[in-house]
Amino acid sequence: MDKTQPHPLFKLATELGPLLVFFFVNAKFNLFAATGAFMVAIVAAMAASYVVTRHVPIMAIVTGVIVLVFGTLTLVLHDETFIKVKPTIIYGLFAAILGGGLLFGRSFIAVMFDQMFNLTPQGWRILTLRWALFFAGMAVLNEIVWRTQSTDFWVNFKVFGVTPITMIFAIAQMPLTKRYGIEPVSLETSEAEAGDVRKG
Repeated sequence: MDKTQPHPLFKLATELGPLLVFFFVNAKFNLFAATGAFMVAIVAAMAASYVVTRHVPIMAIVTGVIVLVFGTLTLVLHDETFIKVKPTIIYGLFAAILGGGLLFGRSFIAVMFDQMFNLTPQGWRILTLRWALFFAGMAVLNEIVWRTQSTDFWVNFKVFGVTPITMIFAIAQMPLTKRYGIEPVSLETSEAEAGDVRKG
């Protein structure tokens, strides 16, 4: 079943909105207040996505669940370690899912990214491996930053560092998607080819 495609600005707002809320509340108050606001914003973004598109991406659901779990631990135990290690868990989980799938000959990247394009099997394998390595690298990077830098630095990195890094990496994959892309076959083309076969 076709999913309603949201406006790019709406998609951007649901993805970046919670992060901006996290940043501004942390700057105004503290990390614990920001964590609570972030949890609310994540739920609101998923609800908005479902209302508009009747669909919530798998990555958003997984991320939302982990945010709620680790955010709750952060607030209940009053320990900021949980919210700081949350990105490591998310990136590590995504890397494990993609890498594990490859070991069994499966590419789960299409499901995670809502299959935004059609690729050959080899293209999917290469793209999956690249994203698995990227997520693994981001998990390590998050660990280095939060363990060696201040809380404010980590928040700035999470909001203004991770997003550009991810966007640059995604853009860098465009040549791959073009090289291994499969052009969709239209109904008119299929009918024309079928007619040629019958005539032959």
